[in-house]
Amino acid sequence: MPAIVLVGAQWGDEGKGKATDLLGNRVDYVVRYQGGNNAGHTVVIGDKKFALHLLPSGILTPGVIPVIGNGVVIDLAVLIKELDGLIEKGVDVSKLKISANAHIITPYHVTIDKVSERFLGKRAIGTTGRGIGPTYGDKVGRLGIRVQDLFDESILRQKVEAALSQKNQLLSKVYNRAGIKAEEVVRELLSFTDRIRPMVSDTALELHKALEAGKTVLLEGGQGTLLDVDHGTYPFVTSSSPIAGGATIGSGIGPTKIDSVIGILKAYTTRVGAGPFPTELFDQWGEFLREKGFEFGTTTGRERRCGWFDAPVAKFATRINGLTDIFLTKLDVLTGIKEIPVCVAYDVDGVRMEEIPVSQSDFHHAKPIYEIYPGWDEDITSAKKFEDLPKNAQDYVLALEKLSGTRISAIGVGPERNATIVRHDLLRA
Repeated sequence: MPAIVLVGAQWGDEGKGKATDLLGNRVDYVVRYQGGNNAGHTVVIGDKKFALHLLPSGILTPGVIPVIGNGVVIDLAVLIKELDGLIEKGVDVSKLKISANAHIITPYHVTIDKVSERFLGKRAIGTTGRGIGPTYGDKVGRLGIRVQDLFDESILRQKVEAALSQKNQLLSKVYNRAGIKAEEVVRELLSFTDRIRPMVSDTALELHKALEAGKTVLLEGGQGTLLDVDHGTYPFVTSSSPIAGGATIGSGIGPTKIDSVIGILKAYTTRVGAGPFPTELFDQWGEFLREKGFEFGTTTGRERRCGWFDAPVAKFATRINGLTDIFLTKLDVLTGIKEIPVCVAYDVDGVRMEEIPVSQSDFHHAKPIYEIYPGWDEDITSAKKFEDLPKNAQDYVLALEKLSGTRISAIGVGPERNATIVRHDLLRA
């Protein structure tokens, strides 16, 4: 069975965890392929809410093997805390696999992330301050610490000392901060070695063998398409590639093994952090979406910026990821709105544009052009089939499908695990 990629098709926080969990009992592996604990998935199972940051959502599904791929950056303290939290709730975490080639977030990465963001002042990007960007920077700059380095103390010490010989100059001479002692960093990192040793393996090889044996592999990214470092709203992006193309790099699975790409879209739009957001609402409707949709970051708790559905963003995500299916989430949040605007194009200095402008400046100044769709008042959280939805809700979904350019195969109608309408099977034979 080929691999399947699951991507956020907006600015992240679209509900990928719910989608992964829905598919989880029909797949054999769930792989997180990029990002770090700057991402978050919330999964509701009965009366329990699980907030995951580093771990793949599939860890909540019995029988599934969860994998942290080589493209992820790992804060070991956060990982252990997250594992212990799940164990306390009775979740079996013994099958977790961690790539030996994944990079480690060290204390100095977190420090540099925080002080550099403060140094930018009003030009700040809006990072989570968790060391993600500096860790990816060291990875590209070949100063990184990988998981496998934990098992050779001599190499670990050499690499930390080499990194800090540069970082401490930056901290003291640019940011006027005290330097960080290499021995303290080494000692902290080594304290996690025995705990994670049984989980570490050549995950790329294991996934290859799994696919050869006919297993199903689901690849999930953190963040969303518009936060991609190459194709997102740069520089207000993350430091990795959450788009479908990043799945092959971050997992070690070749692109010819991927059969389908599922994009997760909210029935409206949100983003966290700075950067352009044409449909952002600053009125009572923005607050309505935030409160009813509980739009607060899983990882940071920050309020999410809220706006109406943006069709050019959806079309862009369909194109850049090669989406084969869309999972539309949080349709129920729109219940009670009499008229629902949908952005179908932008006005950029008097010119109508139906695609995202390539110029960041143009996108920043883009004004949404709306079409209005009639809303509905009926409670849809118990709907099991598409036909169970009110006519206006059906028409809204069909309009988004046409505007997005690919089929909407599943619809989230509530926060519960089973509150989903399936129109087309997401796992293709």
